[in-house]
Amino acid sequence: MGKRLYSLLLLIILLSLRVLAQSDFDKLALTPPMGWNSWNTFRMDISEELIKETVDLFIEKGLKDAGYEYIVIDDGWQSHRDSYGNIIANTEKFPSGIKALIEYVHSKDLKFGIYSDAGYETCGGLPGSRGYEYQDARTYASWGVDFLKYDWCHTGNQSAPDSYRLMKNALIKVGRPVVFSICEWGTSQPWTWASEVGNLWRTTFDIRPCWDCGELTLSNGRQVENFIGFTKILDQQVGLESYAGPGRWNDPDMLEVGNGNLSYDENIAHFSLWCILAAPLMLGNNVKNMTDEVLDIITNVEVVAVNQDPLGRQGRKVKDEGDSEVWSKELHDGSRAVLLFNRSENEKEIHFLWSEVGLPQYLNFNVRDLWERKEKGKFSDSYKAIVPKHGVVMVKIY
Repeated sequence: MGKRLYSLLLLIILLSLRVLAQSDFDKLALTPPMGWNSWNTFRMDISEELIKETVDLFIEKGLKDAGYEYIVIDDGWQSHRDSYGNIIANTEKFPSGIKALIEYVHSKDLKFGIYSDAGYETCGGLPGSRGYEYQDARTYASWGVDFLKYDWCHTGNQSAPDSYRLMKNALIKVGRPVVFSICEWGTSQPWTWASEVGNLWRTTFDIRPCWDCGELTLSNGRQVENFIGFTKILDQQVGLESYAGPGRWNDPDMLEVGNGNLSYDENIAHFSLWCILAAPLMLGNNVKNMTDEVLDIITNVEVVAVNQDPLGRQGRKVKDEGDSEVWSKELHDGSRAVLLFNRSENEKEIHFLWSEVGLPQYLNFNVRDLWERKEKGKFSDSYKAIVPKHGVVMVKIY
C-alpha cells in the first residue's frame, strides 16, 4: 500500500508540474510581441558585437520605452553539433557564447529570442532541430532564451502540425516559458491548427521592402525562397481575423519600415496596417542608421497602443472600393481604430459611415487623428479625409 500511495503522489506531483508549466505558457504574448529581428537587414551576417550595439541603441533611442522588448537573432548564429549532439554557436561571431549574450540582454531588462528550424538544416544550411528537439529545448532553457522562431526549410515530407507540436512539447517539458513563433509560411494554413501550439504563426511567404511586388522566386543554391510586398501580404490577411486573439496571433511577417526604397507615406501605411491587424511588431531595420523620421513612426505611442490593445481583436477590412479601403479594429473600451487606406497613385478622399465600423449610426462621436496627434472634433453619421497616395489616415472614433 505504501508503494502504491507513493507512486500515486508522485504521479499527482508530476501532473501538477505539467499543468503549471502549461499555465505559464498560456500567459505569454497576451498582446502581439514587439521587438527586433536581425534577418531583414543583416541576413546571416550577425555577431555578438552587432546584437550588443542594437541592445544599447534600444535603450538610447527609446525603443524599449515604446514597448519593444525582444531582441531576436535569426539564422547564422549556429556552427555545428558537438559529439554529444549539443548545438554549438559560431565562436567567431559570438566569442563570449550565447548564454553570456543573453545575460547582457537581460541586464538591460530586455528579452532574447533565438532561431532554429524544424528540418535537419536551417534555411542557411546550418544544423536544424530535427531529431534534437528536446535537446535543443534544454539548451535554450539553460541559456535563458525567451522567444523561439522556428522555421520550415529542409523539412521534406514532414507534417507541419506534428513537427511544431513536437518542439512545443519539448519547450513545455523543460519548463521555461518561451514565446513560440511558427515560421511555416502559411503553407498548411496554420491559423486552423496552431493556436494550441504556438503564440504566433506566419501566414505568408517572406516580406520584402516593396509596395506591391509579387512572388519572386530566387535560388540561393539550397532552396527556393518566395518574397512578397507588404500590400500583397495584407490582402492575404483578409478573413483570418477570427483566428487571432490574446496569446495567438496571425503573423504577416516582420516589419520593413525603414528598409528599401519605401517612401515616408508607404512606411506609415505599412506600420499602421500591421498595427490595426494586431500583428506582431518585429522591427527589421538597422537601428544604428535609422532616421529620426523612421524612429518617429515606430514609436508613435497612440498607433502602437492600437496594436497592443488588450482586447486582442485583429482589425478587418470593412469597405473596399478598389483603390480605397477602410479597415476597422474594435478596442477594449468600445471605441474603434479606423484606417483609411489609399492604394492609388493620387491622393483620394475616403469616406465611411459609423455603421460600417460597428458603431451606432445615430450617435455623435469624437474623432482623433493618430498621426496628426490631434482631435478633429465631433462628427455625426460619418467621417471622411483626404488620404495621400500609397498612404493612410488613421483615426480613433470614440
